Amino acid sequence: MIIIISAVSAVLLIVLILGGYFYWINYKKIKTNDFGSAEDITNSATKGVLPSLGTNPLENKPDINPAEAANPIKDIKINPFE
Repeated sequence: MIIIISAVSAVLLIVLILGGYFYWINYKKIKTNDFGSAEDITNSATKGVLPSLGTNPLENKPDINPAEAANPIKDIKINPFE
């Protein structure tokens, strides 16, 4: 009786190991082929939407601050120690 239980246990163990192996192989194929990496997904989702990180959108902003033109002697610098 113990021999039969041992044989059935060994067969079940082998079947579980083989099933897990084939599941793991198929899982890795699905993960890499269908979806791609996270960076690929991000690049395809944001293609043409995000601005380049090297540009400054406020580089050519208009001068609309009236206080900058209010002081006529702003550019005069007097150093009494020279």
